[in-house]
Amino acid sequence: MDHHKRVAGPPARRRLTAAASAAVVLALAASLAGCGQPADGSVTLDFFQFKPEAVSQFTQIVKDFEAENPKIHVVINNSPDPDTAIRTLLVKDRTPDVMTLNGSGNFGDLAKACVFADLSEMPSAKRVKPAVQNILNGLGTCHGNETNGLPFANNASGILYNPKIFAKYGVGVPQTWDELIAAADRFKAHGVNPFYMTLKDAWTVLPSFVNLAGNLMPKHFFDSVGTSGWTPSTGTLNFERDGGEAATKLLKLFSYAQPGADSAGYNDGNAAFGAGKSAMYLQGSFAIPAIRASSPNAQIKSFPYPTTGDPAKNVLVSGVDVALAIGKDTKHPAEARKFVEYLMSKPVLDYYAKAQSSLTPVEHAAPSVDPALAGMQADFNDGRVIGYFDHHVPASIPFDAILQQFVLDRNTQGFLSRMDHEFQKVAARSTTKEGATP
Repeated sequence: MDHHKRVAGPPARRRLTAAASAAVVLALAASLAGCGQPADGSVTLDFFQFKPEAVSQFTQIVKDFEAENPKIHVVINNSPDPDTAIRTLLVKDRTPDVMTLNGSGNFGDLAKACVFADLSEMPSAKRVKPAVQNILNGLGTCHGNETNGLPFANNASGILYNPKIFAKYGVGVPQTWDELIAAADRFKAHGVNPFYMTLKDAWTVLPSFVNLAGNLMPKHFFDSVGTSGWTPSTGTLNFERDGGEAATKLLKLFSYAQPGADSAGYNDGNAAFGAGKSAMYLQGSFAIPAIRASSPNAQIKSFPYPTTGDPAKNVLVSGVDVALAIGKDTKHPAEARKFVEYLMSKPVLDYYAKAQSSLTPVEHAAPSVDPALAGMQADFNDGRVIGYFDHHVPASIPFDAILQQFVLDRNTQGFLSRMDHEFQKVAARSTTKEGATP
């Protein structure tokens, strides 16, 4: 579930103080400034790394790469506030050589600004699953026709469940929406929390809505909504007309919230589900490491959201949790590409996927060995995936807060009208930028 950074994993809403943020940027800039060309012909690459939970993995990967390539030194810049740091570096014209970035709307904005190299001709690009590459490219590319990032690791936004609780009450894995609701009703009738909701943290409503909206709303919704000149009354698509089913089903899911859900946060939910306090958990693969951190022996399996009455119509929501990019104007393009090819090699991908409970987005990859991901692996392997709906929502719209308010006040008409109003404001700003009359 991180866009303002909305991820395809738990949104990285870590915020630094102004002083701390400035310190991060200065440290990054200082490390970049010190990179020259040594007399022995060795090269130093600046590697921007955004995932704090993967620091140890990337440290080991870089160590192994340097051992194989002694004339290439890689300086890792781990940033706790990546959106601020990367934009600051770009403004200062100090784009890192190689970057890991979340495949979110922020990545798409930067790609459209043409700050990344085109990677379409790299050997590893040919091995990426087309459906996954389309998710990343669909966020935005330079000139609309480049490949500015390669998917390195994917998450999957499905429903986690406790197999022991399912077996105890004779409940099978739901394949349709009606079966999901029937399962929830059965658990509730036996005094078991069907889901563990965490409404204290607004973003935790997003995983459910992005699955419902992604599967139930028109595929090309954002090709119309929010574009220059769009209004709810004149556009071919809008939330009020096309979002009703997704909104109604979201309220149905959250009607099963346990007592005190509005004061429970994400960490509470991870601990509670890991301890067996609910049959299901409406979080994706990104929550698995955190659940296991609190409950090492947690019982976890998963299944894709059954949003319709026809299993064949259900599609897995998956995001590019980690995308690899190269600075367009890097002074070391050959070395940067060599490093990226190393990162995209099978041993490295397998090592990272196992450590981070992620899915590997390349053809013929070994399936995940994590049993918690097995229920979503088939759809991912078959390319039955779509990206995160919220990655197309501009950061100026407080989408998570609007969704949180919606599930609390249950005002469907108010929610849909608010979303149309917010996107009309975006469309008006887009029109104004083009010099037309809004």
